[in-house]
Amino acid sequence: MPAKPMNDDPEGSAAPSADESGATVKDGGTTAEGGGTTAEGGGTAAPATASTTPATGATTPATASTARTRGSTTPDEAVTPDEAVTPLIRGIAVLRELTEADGTLSLSGLERATRLARSTVDRITATLARMGYVRVDGRDVHLSPRLMELGNAYLAALRLPSLLASRADALADELDESVSLAVADRDGIRFIHQATRRRAMSLSFRIGDLLPAERTAPGPLFATEWTTADWQRWRERRAADPRDLSFTAVPPRKYGADARDDETFVSRTQEAAANGWALDDQLIEPGLVAVSVPVRSPHTPPAHRPPACVASVVSHTSRHTAHSLRTTLLPRLQAAVAQMEGELDRTPPPPPGTPPSDLALWTGASKQQLGRDFIESLARGLTVLTAFGEARPELTLTEVAQATGLARATARRALITYEHLDLVTQTDDRTFALTPQVLSLGFPPLSRTTLPDIAHPHLADLTSRIHESTSLAVLSDSGEEIQYTARVATGRVMSVNITVGTRLPAYVTALGRVLLSDRATTATTDTLTSIRSQGYALVDEELEEGLRAIAVPIRDRSGRVVSALNTAMHASRHTLRECVTDLLPELTTTATRIESDLHTATRYTHVPLT
Repeated sequence: MPAKPMNDDPEGSAAPSADESGATVKDGGTTAEGGGTTAEGGGTAAPATASTTPATGATTPATASTARTRGSTTPDEAVTPDEAVTPLIRGIAVLRELTEADGTLSLSGLERATRLARSTVDRITATLARMGYVRVDGRDVHLSPRLMELGNAYLAALRLPSLLASRADALADELDESVSLAVADRDGIRFIHQATRRRAMSLSFRIGDLLPAERTAPGPLFATEWTTADWQRWRERRAADPRDLSFTAVPPRKYGADARDDETFVSRTQEAAANGWALDDQLIEPGLVAVSVPVRSPHTPPAHRPPACVASVVSHTSRHTAHSLRTTLLPRLQAAVAQMEGELDRTPPPPPGTPPSDLALWTGASKQQLGRDFIESLARGLTVLTAFGEARPELTLTEVAQATGLARATARRALITYEHLDLVTQTDDRTFALTPQVLSLGFPPLSRTTLPDIAHPHLADLTSRIHESTSLAVLSDSGEEIQYTARVATGRVMSVNITVGTRLPAYVTALGRVLLSDRATTATTDTLTSIRSQGYALVDEELEEGLRAIAVPIRDRSGRVVSALNTAMHASRHTLRECVTDLLPELTTTATRIESDLHTATRYTHVPLT
């Protein structure tokens, strides 16, 4: 059944319609969420692949970005499952458009890109902002680091980054070249780990970036497992998008692909099957070369072990030709892959642990506070993705409902929606698993964030609350200086005049003492020990007469102090006591928020401190 045209009603949906709570309305009657009893797989079954459009890539008008990602059909050809949750579809469309726009887009830009009514865009972004997934700054919408928890759920369930990343990093150090890990995503490849080299001419993609299989070294290795239907889908995508315009992570082809290109990829796949490795000789762009080897899963029958992922060494032609990659670096890559496979073979499945529960419990309170501006069905639907994790790679409908605290009917409709959007797949034993496309929800642009990027909006919020300038700083390698990395100034006639990049002696500043307190003992151990135990440093007119400052630490996932946050002011504006009673709680709250975002962002990515 063709999807109905989108209307101005933010909760309007394809027939049957969905109200804000996710209830299904059909022929004037309402089936309330959780009403009645539905066995797993009972009721309206999840539509088959052919009808839900994962094979074609068709979407509703509100999900135009999905069509561009897959590049095989137009939105007008969409078929939306009857029980899909339209607000969830629209929310995913907004996140994908923001991702394709590199993390930032104006509200009017989102309106044009998604073809949704402005009121709908406003309510979706308000809901996402409430969840901490986006930040609305004036007329612009920015992706927030907390959104990475969706991609983290997929990567945790996959387990490959946590098990193999250290091996990839070690290989990159050994070869002094970039190393990546990628998984198959239909007829493309998607990166799950990057170990890059810092050079003027750097070569790397972002975690979550999607590339067409035929223009990469991993592609032929994954294509050795393709079925006839997979090859047909690939040819349809090639015909619909001959210049690869739907793959925003790679330069578009200058000219469209032709039959010879198709034959070349078929030949490369046959060679990859015979050799056990594959090359990319400047297929993505001139100068870029790569060699790839599959990392095979040990938990499959020995006669047929498909790649769990593919490891690649990437360089450029000023350092290596494709031939020298094969002759010089391939043996070392193969040795590293053998170690990776051994790691997979030795590592037992994670212990079950205590599954989460009531993940979506908070949405009711948010609905009460924000009213119509909060789309509860969108928030609860997104919560479903976070139910998956390291000890929960596959979940039944019952387990999803228990983890989220949602009624089975609500959880089921969310899963049907995600199947339609290719974010979830259902296995033969009626369990559900996340797909690599979950990484398309903001992960690529956010995977390149820095600590100053993370901290800046929190500093701005803090400055607006306390009406004093705020700063972030890190310690130099020598430990003798601090360097300011982020700053938000307040609008006062008399203010502290420090710019980003400024260096000051560490010990005479509150920021420096907080940072030093986490290091080894010095001649001033007592002072630093006291700062470490109390959790803050207060410096009164030591750097300059009249200057008073208080600072608190920012800790990474291991608990190590990596940065410090402070506010500085003229001594006449706050007494020493007021600094502790009034300003310290605000600083601590802000530090906690920065740490929360930092811990989410660094679970599977490296976040530079400057």
